[in-house]
Amino acid sequence: MHRIQSDANRFRQIVRGKVREELRKHLGSQELIGRQGKQVVSIPIPQLELPHFAHDPGGRGVGQGEGDGEGQGQKAGDKPGKHLLEAEFTVEELAQLLGEALELPRIEPKGKQEMEAQKSQYTGIAPVGPESLRHFKRSYRKALKRQIATGTYDPKRPRVTIARGDRMYRTSKKKPLPQTNAVTIYVMDVSGSMGSEQKELVRTESFWLDAWIKSHYPSLKTVYIVHDAHAKEVDRETFFRIRESGGTVISSAYDLALRIMAERFPPEDWNLYLFHFTDGENYSRQDTARCMDMLNKKILPQLNLFGYGQVESYGTSGDFYDALHKEFPDDERVALSRIPNRNSIMDSIKTILGRGR
Repeated sequence: MHRIQSDANRFRQIVRGKVREELRKHLGSQELIGRQGKQVVSIPIPQLELPHFAHDPGGRGVGQGEGDGEGQGQKAGDKPGKHLLEAEFTVEELAQLLGEALELPRIEPKGKQEMEAQKSQYTGIAPVGPESLRHFKRSYRKALKRQIATGTYDPKRPRVTIARGDRMYRTSKKKPLPQTNAVTIYVMDVSGSMGSEQKELVRTESFWLDAWIKSHYPSLKTVYIVHDAHAKEVDRETFFRIRESGGTVISSAYDLALRIMAERFPPEDWNLYLFHFTDGENYSRQDTARCMDMLNKKILPQLNLFGYGQVESYGTSGDFYDALHKEFPDDERVALSRIPNRNSIMDSIKTILGRGR
């Protein structure tokens, strides 16, 4: 059994290494995001051969011989088929792979305030409890001692029967677990120039940003803001599906973000992250100037990190990136990236998360 477990672990490490080697492909994979469950993501890996049993070609193994009924369109062959391995990873494991592949520094939280979570911790053994917490080894040992003491144990037929009085159970108690407060505010332009392709780039990148930040803040809260000429807070599903047709006034989103932070997430209690995705088209230079002023005086002093990702959209000039770069050329709190296509997602993530903030 130990050998089987060792082989399984070794194969798991091979799969893990393969995923890390091809992480750039998986980072931009729409299929990967679509395969996400509650906490597990399934990744197809066609390059690896699944371990399988091989039958002795001299005998008649399982599956050989004539069949009956339908489904005999293919003849039996002696070559192994190609297998598609579905490797399952938790979001936490993917975050670790991301950090290794991109050599990301660990995030250093700021602030002293912490919220308390409750964690169950096993602390002892008791003769009563739920069956789900029964301690088999302790119960077996107690039954064995009882049978030896009463002379009912037969070494030639070493069968141990666990009676009701032999059962032992794990006991637990709630333990306070400090967790640093953190919130991520996602802002996205949903004006007419932002199509489904641009939104899919944002959806994919935000998945990986979330995975990395959540690996540092288990109780991370998330806020979603969409804007065209006006801004509003929405849920995650709406964030990636909504389509508007108006113009773009970026300051409307920054105004709303400031109100949300003031009302629900004061910076003295929270580690704040704001990620803004747009095609870089703003209504006017006057509004762009107002945005720079808001960032300088009101927004950046509250944030751990401001990440800006600019996707490309046909027919737009996209000069908001240039305005940000000119205003904040060396500010460690500001990370700017361009995301022209899926292949650039990895570089964008490294740019935004490489500050370790």
